[in-house]
Amino acid sequence: MNTTTKETVIGVWPTLVYRDGQAALKFLTEGLGFTLVASYAGEAEGSIAHSELTWPAGGGVMVSSVDRNKEPNEFDKLADQIASVYLVCDDPDALWPRVMAAGATVVREMREEDYGSRGFSVADPEGNVWSIGTYRGETGALSTGGQQ
Repeated sequence: MNTTTKETVIGVWPTLVYRDGQAALKFLTEGLGFTLVASYAGEAEGSIAHSELTWPAGGGVMVSSVDRNKEPNEFDKLADQIASVYLVCDDPDALWPRVMAAGATVVREMREEDYGSRGFSVADPEGNVWSIGTYRGETGALSTGGQQ
């Protein structure tokens, strides 16, 4: 029997910068269900220079925080901007209570969409919007084959 392991390569990494990176990691892992893969501390206590989180259905995000021990840089400005990320989830109804318990603010209640998705949208404690739904896009899945 010939078995092969297919490596999943993540080619797009939305990046979010938070004022309180530790609280963000807690919300993303305990609330939304991301898996923390790597995290590197910044110079200031509790700050995050770089972290990577993967999503169970595929993909991931990078998270960092403003480091008050360093001079502000172009990425620190992102902490003042609201980001919006969509997450594919087979069972958003099961995720709903977990996200609410983690302190999310409802942006859009659970609902059925005309295009066949069921889901909801919430804001994390710093205002970034996370939309969770069953819609996987028109292709349903992307090939991890050759590069463009």
